Amino acid sequence: MNHSIAILCGGGPAPGINTVVGSIAKTFINQGYRVLGLHHGYKSLFDPNPSMVEIDFFLADQIFNKGGSFLKMSRFKPGDDDYANRFNLDFFVKNKVTLLVTIGGDDTASSANRIAKFLEEKNYHISNIHVPKTIDNDLPLPNHAPTFGYHSAKAASAVIATTVMEDARTSENWFVVSAMGRSAGHLALGIGASCHYPMIVIPEMFNKTEITVEKIVNLAISSILKRKIMGINYGAIVVSEGVFHFLSDDDLKKSGVNFSFDEHGHPELGKVSKAHIFNEMLEKRIKSLKIKIKSRPVEIGYEVRCGVPTAYDLVYCSHLGMGVYKLFKEGKSACMVYMDHSGNVLPLYLKDLQDPVTGKIPPRGVDINNAKVNMIFNNLLHYITKDDYGAAKAYVENPELFDFHKILEWE
Repeated sequence: MNHSIAILCGGGPAPGINTVVGSIAKTFINQGYRVLGLHHGYKSLFDPNPSMVEIDFFLADQIFNKGGSFLKMSRFKPGDDDYANRFNLDFFVKNKVTLLVTIGGDDTASSANRIAKFLEEKNYHISNIHVPKTIDNDLPLPNHAPTFGYHSAKAASAVIATTVMEDARTSENWFVVSAMGRSAGHLALGIGASCHYPMIVIPEMFNKTEITVEKIVNLAISSILKRKIMGINYGAIVVSEGVFHFLSDDDLKKSGVNFSFDEHGHPELGKVSKAHIFNEMLEKRIKSLKIKIKSRPVEIGYEVRCGVPTAYDLVYCSHLGMGVYKLFKEGKSACMVYMDHSGNVLPLYLKDLQDPVTGKIPPRGVDINNAKVNMIFNNLLHYITKDDYGAAKAYVENPELFDFHKILEWE
């Protein structure tokens, strides 16, 4: 029997997963390896009878440019007892598996880091290479390199958000759009910038002050007031769902939502409409101020996770897949595959990226001081500044409450 590699996918879907899997499979098959796909993420490693499929060239060729994930995914997070009593070494031995490829985001990368340590401690000679995937774009890759799936999800989101803005323009209404991004605002920022939304709210903006419901609502009103002064009676606000992660318990109670939590301890934000919650808060405040506008909620989330990858991600994911083989042949393990802007494939060692206390891979937020980000905030957004106080008094008694820079304490 030839040596084999095994591939699993953890977390949630992202455009390009099948491209990575198909490219890895084609590359290793060309070198004489068997390629085994494991269903249900990390759960498969601790199952005595894992659900798996051998991926041949024809299957790889059939799936590589499709959306979704041919390999069924799972958010299963193995615990101490799983490692101590249920790790299925027999699967690796019987199938002569010499490489485990994991595909996923920050939680999957953290589990990959633990798997790598476990294999080393047990002296199991199985290489482990992780491929960074998430539409949130929040894995700590150098030089602002994107995680695969982000650009495709952003493109699909921009189509929806553009239509929403056209509706706002046509009906002279406002829309509150919520975008995925559990702890980082990359997707919301990308949507807002690509569609010229007059207000973008992401967690990273609150780098000098605490995130509160009041401040989020005041930022939205700041944009509404500025556009009224400009004679523009419509608009849209995009808010990253990640702001929920930073709200205090009191503010979460004010939102009226009782969250359940996933296996990693994160609020299951997908179960509730964040756009609806934000819109309710905004409407209540607008009514108290007697500002005459109508607002409507729109959620952008699950519908962009399984889209067909764009040409950018098709090429990028193909390179990452081929890069896995390059690193494997070089003897690299316990690392993420990374391709720099010059096209060089390099290893990023998980131990160097981990939090020294928790062992987890910390998420990468938007660099709020980046020049490109500053250009968006300084030029695309519409908000109240000191120069607008006089005109804003036609609509509110205390326009300073809605001063963009004062809300964020950026003065």
